[in-house]
Amino acid sequence: MATTQQRTIYTGTFIHCTDLSKTEILTNTSIGVDEHGKIAFITPVDTLSGTLKSHSWDPAEIRHFPPAPNSSKNISFFFPGFLDTHIHASQHPNAGIFGKSTLLSWLETYTFPLEYSLSDPRTAEAAYSTCIHTTLAHGTTTAAYYATISVESTDILARLCRELGQRAFVGRCAMDNADFQPSYYCDADADTAIKASRESAESILAADPTGLVKPIITPRFALSCTEESLKGLASIAADLKIPIQTHISENLDEVALVARTFPGYSSYAHLYHNCGLLGPNTVLAHACHLSQEEVSLIHTTGSSISHCPASNTSLGSGLCPVRELLDQGVKVGLGTDVSGGYSPSILVAAREAGAVSRLRTAPGVETGIHSLSGKSLITTIATTTDNESSATTSEKQARDKLKLTVEETLYLATRGGAQCLGLEACVGGFEVGKEWDAQFIDLGAEIDAGYVLGGGSVGNVQVWKGMEWEERLAKWVYQGDERNVKAVWVRGRMVVDKVAVRA
Repeated sequence: MATTQQRTIYTGTFIHCTDLSKTEILTNTSIGVDEHGKIAFITPVDTLSGTLKSHSWDPAEIRHFPPAPNSSKNISFFFPGFLDTHIHASQHPNAGIFGKSTLLSWLETYTFPLEYSLSDPRTAEAAYSTCIHTTLAHGTTTAAYYATISVESTDILARLCRELGQRAFVGRCAMDNADFQPSYYCDADADTAIKASRESAESILAADPTGLVKPIITPRFALSCTEESLKGLASIAADLKIPIQTHISENLDEVALVARTFPGYSSYAHLYHNCGLLGPNTVLAHACHLSQEEVSLIHTTGSSISHCPASNTSLGSGLCPVRELLDQGVKVGLGTDVSGGYSPSILVAAREAGAVSRLRTAPGVETGIHSLSGKSLITTIATTTDNESSATTSEKQARDKLKLTVEETLYLATRGGAQCLGLEACVGGFEVGKEWDAQFIDLGAEIDAGYVLGGGSVGNVQVWKGMEWEERLAKWVYQGDERNVKAVWVRGRMVVDKVAVRA
């Protein structure tokens, strides 16, 4: 049964992405959130009194945030909560540790031993609670989590998400192919993987009838599973009507191994499709090395891509062709991929997504989408033009088109992620009827001629007097961190309060 809360009026500046390239900025605005955590109305401040009457809201029974008119000179605003479409909660203790490894050696050296250690409930409790607290503090209101092979450990993660108030999809990792993982951390066989995954999913469903925390079927990736388990896991998802998450085409060595291990399929994506894993509720992480045939299949099935730029650069996996995916209608969100990714922050993921998109335009960088025959279908500017001065106007325009803007990366961090996780009607923006998943951002005081170093600043962000909102947002994306996140709400419940403001 859903809990009820006090009706609340939020007043100030609200910013959200209305589409891929546009942000809407609502200044001097009030948003009313009802007792169920849903947005009841959005109105200019000067019409609030009439709006309250029309909605039969008694002013004496309403809480306000901020509790008094905001007299601070700091630049602050409300922004939708971030959605992390790919994160391994079980790897949180290893964030930032990857040495000189690449994907497959990193799994063997760092990842599998850590995940196995979480079979101890006390260790799991510590790792997961730290992960949830940290991601919430960074403004992540929804996370698609990978847990471990242990049903008990996975249940602990789901319970902590419920207790701490984070919206989440929690998946028990299915791994029954002993050829590609250690014997101490592997399902005994396909039947074991399938039964344990169903047990975990049904347990999570039963524990949270409100739907804030849901199960997600999680075949780790193709090499971790046999064809039998992949098909059985797809059947569970269809039977229980729950989503699926897995990895795809992260690393060239991985792609080659998949081709050798499953020779009967023309590609990585076609293997998943044949096993019943692709569909509108499927999130595929990475997608750095897809063929055009795979992109078309992913689009046709309605599957989505979690772009994990920090992880892909840290492990040297590749550069995801995000612009081409978007242009072909593929749904794309952002993932931190902790601990392949070094940071638990989706703001960092947005920053890295912009940087990676620009790196793709550099001379000598070979990236893009290819046919199954290996022939490039999208001309890679960097391979045809090694000299900047010799680039034609059309080549320069094509190069610039690959770059993601600040607005686009913020869209991927919010509405894009909501689309990937099937939550677009629920969260990702500020509209009547959506749930109040939000963060309150403080960029500090503006700097002018009388500024004293350190006075009024918040974290690394320095906003200079006269900057427009577009420039302020860019400052936040490229200089901001968790110190700028002062409060976070999920479904109307305040889950982070760094300024201890209470009505």
